[in-house]
Amino acid sequence: MKKIIILFLIILLTACSDGNSVEQTQSTSNNISGKSMSVHFIDVGQGDSILIVSPTGKTMLIDGGTKSAGEDVVSYLSNQNIHQLDYVVATHPDADHIGGLISVLNSITINNFIDSGKPHTSATYEEMLYAIHNKNIPYIVPKIGDEIKLDEEVAIKVLQADEHASDNNEASIVLKAEYGEVSFLLMGDADIDMEKKIMATQDVNATILKAGHHGSNTSSSLPFIQAVNPEAAILSYGQDNSYGHPHAEVINNLKKVNSKIYGTAESGTVVVKTDGHTYQVLADEWTGIGASNSIVQQNTNSTGEVIIDSKNVEDEIVAIKNNGMESVNLMDWQLVSVEGNQIFNFPNITLQPGDTIYITSGPEAKDGNGYIQWTRRQIWLNSGDEARLINPEGEIVSELQ
Repeated sequence: MKKIIILFLIILLTACSDGNSVEQTQSTSNNISGKSMSVHFIDVGQGDSILIVSPTGKTMLIDGGTKSAGEDVVSYLSNQNIHQLDYVVATHPDADHIGGLISVLNSITINNFIDSGKPHTSATYEEMLYAIHNKNIPYIVPKIGDEIKLDEEVAIKVLQADEHASDNNEASIVLKAEYGEVSFLLMGDADIDMEKKIMATQDVNATILKAGHHGSNTSSSLPFIQAVNPEAAILSYGQDNSYGHPHAEVINNLKKVNSKIYGTAESGTVVVKTDGHTYQVLADEWTGIGASNSIVQQNTNSTGEVIIDSKNVEDEIVAIKNNGMESVNLMDWQLVSVEGNQIFNFPNITLQPGDTIYITSGPEAKDGNGYIQWTRRQIWLNSGDEARLINPEGEIVSELQ
């Protein structure tokens, strides 16, 4: 019944909207005024919230963090002397993106609301839709290629949108905002499959990247990061979050393209100001303080590039591979099942470059010929149970959901 109500609300909102504020165009103004534009990556803990203030003072809020962060977002807007928003965008219906928008809807005048259109049966999503309907706010579900007309000098293009996606993250609205020579790529929670799709059809090269999914290794693949080639990347995540964000692979991928890195957990709100030619990031660079792991202390020269290559939940097999050029002794290394807080201590074994060993568990656990038996008890019962590989110094060197 709840799903029917949600779908009815979406249909009603869509039917009542004229959709005139989003157009199918790719035009970009080359004549810019040089006035300041600012993009605020608001610190909402483990979530996303981004405020764009255009050169002419037009405003767009993209996501609002969790429900508990809503009042903080409203206070931040008030401190910026913003009492109405030209656009609000809900990239997808996850609670850490839309929860805080309820406070915004109840506190601030909103001229247009852009939603992924992906139905979700959560009470938070239902409350958001009711607020939009009750306040008669024009409701827009965008399509790929649409341009959001925030400001004549700023082109904001929809690179990805899919209201029929099977997964909330895959429904993420991905936006690229361009002001003169400076551009921002805002990835929502789009995952690696979405990155491949976007790269195949869109120009993803951008000056500033808001990394997808809070720095999770489900996003920000190396080929994608190389295609974006950002000068700076923003990681929006919460201090000591249980997911281990940001993941080591993402940090390493960004470092491989020499991108500067900034994180909201460490710096608080990160503000980027630009005149369309140059830009300034008002935050200190990321060091790893506030992350849930010790990525910043990782010494890849001494540990090699040992990674968790794969995890088969059904067969209870985790593959550990040495991608480096030197052999690595795994004595005192650990493989951790985060969900169950279960730890496998590696024996005195050396992993040669290019070689893989398999840590097995469950009733069919194997031993010998490259397989090492952990236990005959089941370990990986939950597909969301993250595996972590920890070196003798206690540093997390690889993670896999």
